[in-house]
Amino acid sequence: MRLAVVVLAAGLGTRMNSSLPKVLHRLHGTPMLQYVLNCLFQVRPEKTIVVIGKHAKEIKASLRNADSVTFALQREAKGTGNAVSVALPSLRGFRGTVMIVNGDTPLITAGSLKKFVGLHRKRKNRISVLSFVAEDPGSYGRIIKDDRGRITAIIENRDATEIQKKVREVNSGVYAIESDALHLLKDIPLNASKGEYYLTDIVRLAKDRGFKVSAFCIGSEEEFTGINTIAELREAEQMMKQRMVRGWQARGVRFIDAGSVFISADTSLGQGTTVYPNVHFEGSTRIGKNCTIFPNVRILDSIVEEGATIKDSTLIEGSVVKKGASVGPFAHIRPGSEIGEGARIGNFVEVKKSVIGPNTKASHLAYLGDAKIGRNVNIGAGTITCNYDGHHKHITTVEDSVFIGSDSQLVAPVKVGRGAYVGAGSTITKDVPSGSLALTRVQQKTIEGWVQKRRKKLKGARSGKH
Repeated sequence: MRLAVVVLAAGLGTRMNSSLPKVLHRLHGTPMLQYVLNCLFQVRPEKTIVVIGKHAKEIKASLRNADSVTFALQREAKGTGNAVSVALPSLRGFRGTVMIVNGDTPLITAGSLKKFVGLHRKRKNRISVLSFVAEDPGSYGRIIKDDRGRITAIIENRDATEIQKKVREVNSGVYAIESDALHLLKDIPLNASKGEYYLTDIVRLAKDRGFKVSAFCIGSEEEFTGINTIAELREAEQMMKQRMVRGWQARGVRFIDAGSVFISADTSLGQGTTVYPNVHFEGSTRIGKNCTIFPNVRILDSIVEEGATIKDSTLIEGSVVKKGASVGPFAHIRPGSEIGEGARIGNFVEVKKSVIGPNTKASHLAYLGDAKIGRNVNIGAGTITCNYDGHHKHITTVEDSVFIGSDSQLVAPVKVGRGAYVGAGSTITKDVPSGSLALTRVQQKTIEGWVQKRRKKLKGARSGKH
């Protein structure tokens, strides 16, 4: 059967006290509206329409899959009933079930939505509402039922009587409406106190016309919590993190202190991986199987392959760490880098837009920028690739099995051939042929007895003053 979805995302979110539209506030690095759309794509609707308002440009620019949805513009904030009406032109010719969800409910799951649509169709309803029981009904719309347990209306909190406010079954904001019942939208009256058209009123209208309507109490308060304040955003973020952590633990990931870890929604973690405290996985990061991520590590939009170790206080951005490699502690892998299989990048080493070959070692205090370094290379402490001449970046090439002595400077563009040696303290400005030794060291001069002579001279100078 055919299914279309309308997502209500035009709210300004004034209680967020932010210039950012409400649905673009982020949980674990991802806008809340993106979570809703990701969930809906699992339901596989034939058409997805997102109703947007004042911040249309920002919303379109922030969504990864904006080209796979249709946008409808609500020019004036006239309530949820008006917002759905704005989507009707995009539904012209559609015959089937239209599901309506809110864009500020990032914790919803595809399983609940599929179950809801299934119940709606099984009952052959014209309109269905997904409801849940709230611990504190607060500002939720109350589900009002008759003596036989059939829904008769949804009453907003501000319009409810004291008796109605005691009802704990509340509206989730998710509806299923058959396309032939959408004409009821034009009959929704203006709410005088708010100057808005409430979508909730469609239930009463449908009952008055004799349409079959049901409320399915299948939701959880956590899943359908709407976000209206920064405090609620943080609470939802914590709930989402707990959900993600449970999911990764079920897949064999071990967290030493799950409460201190940040995991973006686009991160994947491999079976057997151990994650220590205060680790941040951001953006589209992929961690392979059996990795160890030590404390205070931040990994952004990067791939860490199977068996790799990322040691304490390391930052990796937009890079790839190959199988079995080790990075850190206190290392910085900048965008565009690749750390080869079994390679070792150690203390206070910075790698920028460079390829480090398999089993190569740069154990401490080095800068490797715009470099192509082969396999089995030793990079001594204090080595620098001098890649910038003040105007342009240049490439340093170090071939396989090269030994670079400590405190060396490789002034790009330069190439060190296979198996060559560069002596400690050298500044290399010309290509080094394979198998050669390159030295630019100043000849050492030793003056025997100099210290004793200096002491006598200083002693004599001090005696002369007195």
